[in-house]
Amino acid sequence: MKDYIEERAVEIAYYIIEHKATVRQTAKKFGVSKSTIHKDVTDRLLQINPSLAAEARKVLDVNKSERHIRGGLATREKYLHRHA
Repeated sequence: MKDYIEERAVEIAYYIIEHKATVRQTAKKFGVSKSTIHKDVTDRLLQINPSLAAEARKVLDVNKSERHIRGGLATREKYLHRHA
């Protein structure tokens, strides 16, 4: 694996942990696709630093479990502003 990919994977993990960021937010910040973020955290980082990968994975799992709630709130806000 190339050095810059390893560095990016580690930076991404620290960003996710520090900001409790979603995959989408992280992808936007680093200018890469959501697929790349996911691949970096789940596959590449596991080979580089398994404990860091586990921490980042915890944050992503929490985000995944809450995403249906955030989606519902966003839809609610959309329709509240539409009728006002």
